[in-house]
Amino acid sequence: MYEFTEWKIIGSDRVSAIGLGTYGIRNYEKAFEAFTYALTHGVNLVDTAEMYDTGRAEEFVGRVVKAVGRDGVFITTKMLPNRLEDRESIVKAAEEALRRLGVSYVDLYLIHWPNERLPISVQVRNFEVLAERGLTRYIGVSNFEPAMLREAIESTGRHEIVVNQVHYSVINRHYVEKELLPFCIERKITLQAYTPLERGSVVINSAVKKMAEKYGKTPVQVALNYLISHSNVVAIPKAENMVHVKEILGSIGWWMRVEDLEYLRKYA
Repeated sequence: MYEFTEWKIIGSDRVSAIGLGTYGIRNYEKAFEAFTYALTHGVNLVDTAEMYDTGRAEEFVGRVVKAVGRDGVFITTKMLPNRLEDRESIVKAAEEALRRLGVSYVDLYLIHWPNERLPISVQVRNFEVLAERGLTRYIGVSNFEPAMLREAIESTGRHEIVVNQVHYSVINRHYVEKELLPFCIERKITLQAYTPLERGSVVINSAVKKMAEKYGKTPVQVALNYLISHSNVVAIPKAENMVHVKEILGSIGWWMRVEDLEYLRKYA
């Protein structure tokens, strides 16, 4: 279940075990400096969505990509589920997102969460049009439970589901590690962990603080290192300033001992 590598696989691409999230950014100018720094210091994955700040987050990612170069960034964005009822709506929404991003394609497009009005099989078959049209290289899902994920996998035609993005952290882990992650590992699907720092709550967790003291790291670095020590897991914390980005970068390049990972699983 553990995998000590700074790089993970999405499809046939190698991506950094830590990506950068864009939900809830308040100061885009400070974030721009932080993102461009991270993307030139070992990070190559950026996550966004059309619903984040009503498209402004995608526009922000477009500015960053223009500054650092398209080839060095693996772009993930997500589509609202109400778009999934027909292929024309899906293509139109994707083309609008690509205009905001300033690119001709994204690397990964996710269904942001399931559309409760449509069978999973219909949603996924409709969504595949994005890969068929060359608007994305890979497709995936977000917030899909194991049964939904299984149905999504079984519903695809030519394009595989390569990612499921879910809420996962060292202090919100039981369901994911018991039910979802083993299935993702079995099916070679990457699990992207959003809200991995629980909006700062990991910092006050006593077990996380204990490991931070032991390794001479911050609680944020321990919390992220715990996640990326698991097979098939990529963490995507939000980053908004240089101090935070440099702290995030300090979560890679070292590893906790297995017994300490097990300690966190038991006590965090």
